[in-house]
Amino acid sequence: MARAPSTTKYQIVKFSSEFFFTVGYSNTSPKMIAEKLQMSQGNITHYFPTKEHLLCVIVEMLCDYQWKMLESVEEHGYGSVGAICMEMMTVAESCERSEIARDFFTAVFESEMCRNYLRRNHVERAKRIFAKECEGWSDHDFEQAELMVMGLQFATIATSDADIPLKVKIAGALDKVLEIYRVDAQTRSREINRVMSMEREGISRQVLEGFIHYVNRTSEEALEEMRETVQKRNQEQSKLPTR
Repeated sequence: MARAPSTTKYQIVKFSSEFFFTVGYSNTSPKMIAEKLQMSQGNITHYFPTKEHLLCVIVEMLCDYQWKMLESVEEHGYGSVGAICMEMMTVAESCERSEIARDFFTAVFESEMCRNYLRRNHVERAKRIFAKECEGWSDHDFEQAELMVMGLQFATIATSDADIPLKVKIAGALDKVLEIYRVDAQTRSREINRVMSMEREGISRQVLEGFIHYVNRTSEEALEEMRETVQKRNQEQSKLPTR
């Protein structure tokens, strides 16, 4: 007989994400999650061998959210290049103003598993956004480009004793990213100036809150869908003849 589906996996994701965005990723332990769910730590590691595996699930949601954000920004009159600039700006600004955000994104960039997932997703996005500028590029070319881009992104959120204003770091990183993807100097200057003239603090706070809400909603929807599946399976099994 097929094993009945369980909601446990989705409950773990739901409460893990809540911990990540309230007390911070670094301060969250499998023990805390287990106690919250009133289960053993073995149940946690059965579904997610390490905390890094849980982080990667949230990164998958982050990538989905970034695609939706890209579409939304484009609908409001910004081109794809401007949308990419806005995305990098909001992450850097969020990390500057929230230690929990910095802790989360630093953990993402330091995790090989998460970096690989992000890179694969961003390569596909770059192929779409910079198809004209990078005509003739191979998959390997885009892979190489994205490795450099990720390094620049991490540089905008990493702590340093160098006294460089955040605005200068963001603008410099954006210029290099767009240059890697062969965006002409005039377009680079226009899009960067456009993004840097925005009310960055308010926008970054709104985007971060939107992402956290998206994670919570996605977890709830997945959990509800699984509850319905379990209920349906139980109803079907109750109708089977007993021996």
